[in-house]
Amino acid sequence: MFRKSALLLVVFLLTVSSLFAQLNIQDSVIFTPLISATFGYQFPGGDLARQFGSNASIGGSIMFKTKHNWLFGAEGNFMFGQTVKNSDSLLKIISTELGFIIDANGYYADMVYYERGYNFFVKFGKVIPLLAPNPNSGFTLLAGAGYIQDKIRIHNPGNTAPQLYGDYKKGYDKLNGGLAVTGSLGYMYLSNTRLVNFSLAFEFMQAWTQPFRERDFETGKQDTRKFSSQFYSVRVSWIIPLYRRVPKEFYMY
Repeated sequence: MFRKSALLLVVFLLTVSSLFAQLNIQDSVIFTPLISATFGYQFPGGDLARQFGSNASIGGSIMFKTKHNWLFGAEGNFMFGQTVKNSDSLLKIISTELGFIIDANGYYADMVYYERGYNFFVKFGKVIPLLAPNPNSGFTLLAGAGYIQDKIRIHNPGNTAPQLYGDYKKGYDKLNGGLAVTGSLGYMYLSNTRLVNFSLAFEFMQAWTQPFRERDFETGKQDTRKFSSQFYSVRVSWIIPLYRRVPKEFYMY
């Protein structure tokens, strides 16, 4: 199913690209699909800032730029971080008085905690061709709505602690998710030669999430809280525009 969907997407993009082939990006506003690979760095605020520190994200997007410089499309990102706050109390009900987990061999188990999550958005915006090499580049304003989810990844090297096998681990991971909206201000550069195409943006995200687990093992109760969190991000994208530029030389026979 996934292979069929990916094949259909490739065929669609190649078809769109061929329909708008031989376009001159330097002196005219063109329609073109834009495929991007993105790296971002996020600083959390609100409720999730009490659980996690800063994190990074990697992802991709498919956007369409119209002949009037409107942008619309979708993107998805995988989030990962290494700062989990209050991790020393996360497993307190199965820890010793000194805070250690005893594994199946009778030794202290090694425990490592990570932040993991993902998000995806539908986005809409505008290119403002200022300080740009052509009318298809310039400052960008984007807004979007979508979904976000994150959790604590609890890693026990070697899986030596049976207290954290399978569903037992899920009781401590603080899995939560919900709706999110985002807005960004950036700059997109599409070169006249197609050799260098990138964007840089500052993004703000507001998320409203809630816990998904039926029971939080840390408290022994169901977590019914509602979270309101923010993310402040810097994002860099490498862009592949799907059009063919007009040849610089013409030949007469």
